[in-house]
Amino acid sequence: MHKIRLQKIRSHGRQHKMSATYPRAPIGIRLISFLSAKLCPRWQINRVLWFKCSVLGLTYLAYTCYHMTRKPLSVVKSVLHRNCTGVSLPPDFTVGQSTRMVPHDFTTGPNPTDGTWCDYPPFDAPDFNSLLGKLDSAFLFSYAIAMFGAGFVAERVSLRYFLALGMALSGLFCYLFGMAKVYDIHTFWYFMAVQALAGIFQTTGWPGVVTIVGRWFDRSKRGFIFGVWNSHTSIGNIAGLMIASHYVETDWSLSFIVPGFLMGLVGFVMFLFLVDGPEVVDCQEKVCPTGQRAGDRGRRTRLDGLPDSDDEEEVAVTVEQDNASTRSLRGSHHSYTEINERTPIMGSINRAPPARDKVIGFMGALKIPGVVEFSLSLFFAKLVNYTFLFWLPFYIQSSTSLGPEKSARVSAAFDIGGIVGAIAAGMISDASGMPATTCHIMLALAAPLLVVYRSWGSASVVLNVLLLFVTGLMVNGPYALITTSVSAELGQHSSLNGNSRALATVTAIIDGTGSIGAAVGPLLAGMLADWSHVFYMLVISDVMALVLLLRISSKECSRRNVANRSLNVRIE
Repeated sequence: MHKIRLQKIRSHGRQHKMSATYPRAPIGIRLISFLSAKLCPRWQINRVLWFKCSVLGLTYLAYTCYHMTRKPLSVVKSVLHRNCTGVSLPPDFTVGQSTRMVPHDFTTGPNPTDGTWCDYPPFDAPDFNSLLGKLDSAFLFSYAIAMFGAGFVAERVSLRYFLALGMALSGLFCYLFGMAKVYDIHTFWYFMAVQALAGIFQTTGWPGVVTIVGRWFDRSKRGFIFGVWNSHTSIGNIAGLMIASHYVETDWSLSFIVPGFLMGLVGFVMFLFLVDGPEVVDCQEKVCPTGQRAGDRGRRTRLDGLPDSDDEEEVAVTVEQDNASTRSLRGSHHSYTEINERTPIMGSINRAPPARDKVIGFMGALKIPGVVEFSLSLFFAKLVNYTFLFWLPFYIQSSTSLGPEKSARVSAAFDIGGIVGAIAAGMISDASGMPATTCHIMLALAAPLLVVYRSWGSASVVLNVLLLFVTGLMVNGPYALITTSVSAELGQHSSLNGNSRALATVTAIIDGTGSIGAAVGPLLAGMLADWSHVFYMLVISDVMALVLLLRISSKECSRRNVANRSLNVRIE
């Protein structure tokens, strides 16, 4: 009888009505559940799959918006300061006018013969490159410093509120940057303050979305899932490029106002519908007494390059635990009743989190094998990526005859290549179980591609696009893999003994360290007078990222060789 009941529980776990009530769920989810119960009482769906897809979609949309609001400044730089000799005078301009003039306000402004009449003060000064570089640094340094605190906060609050509030405030400060033109603000410190505050609230994004996705998806094919999911960074960059380039030559304030408004709107959607953990809607997966999900043990190797315990022994232990759980169910009516009430979805055992699930501190997270190496490697990998992010449209315009709008659109090829690179890196990492080696190979290929792009990228538009695509593939692949799959894996490392409360902290440490590099790169690019020197810096940074992964990569290769020899011996 108990065996039949257990089978019924499992069958109901696959398809179940959406009419269940969840007191802790967002108001949007509760509304959908209520409406489905009233309008479609017989509607049966796989609720676990439904919630997983919704989480993937919502977090994807959220981080797309985060990157969408970071991109406009790289496009608008080309009109904040440009060569005014090629710009047409406005129709209502009087040639004898001698008063000071600012863009789109022709009651005041310089005489067009001074060569800066079309620039937006204070960026009409000779040191405009340095001023623009300081804007990038204000955002990126505040982002990097605040990121370490963001992980600490994210582990201790509701991630739905964390993301919704962060998106609303990030959108607000993007909006305020554009409003400087509307209200004729020319104080440099205003722009610095807006960028710094935007950087602080942008830190809510990465620890939040990675932790939520890590809670919902186990380690099986995590590299591929994160690789596809991580395309939101490139899609966000492209969306920001398209919006900003559409308005850049007519009214650049809208290049910031429109993305800021859209981000605030999506933040409200997060508040209404985002389910930040399986336990909120009773969709916990079956876990072993050690705190690990069933079937996870023995599947993947450790990221510090050392092997886990023998796979066969782990599988045997898991099977024995499953059998013991089944015998316990058959012999206890009380156990059956508890499962029937608490697991209408999965048809599996829901257990409370292990007592040892305490929040991991900063120093404890640093002791996890591999965190330091991957963090430092990301410092240099993200330096390269963000130098392209903030300066690529400006570089294309300065090295070719293309205008601001076309330069921005050509630069999108780098982000499209980044999408392919993130997916490829995830798939290769899943297939090989060697994430450090995957990053190592792609970084080795990226270094010469940077030199080739600098030498030949300006030869033609077609060649520029092609080289940008391939360079973006190799540059973004390691960056995406480290910030997603590797961070999630280290946050649930075997050395934590099943403790799952380190994911946001580890993610924040890795991405925070990388963000310091992201702040240094654009700053140095603004200070260096020659673009050749900028590309030398990028090549050196790429090589440094490669060198820092040598130890873990060599251990991965050694482990693979040992495994292959062991397999050959067994076959013989």
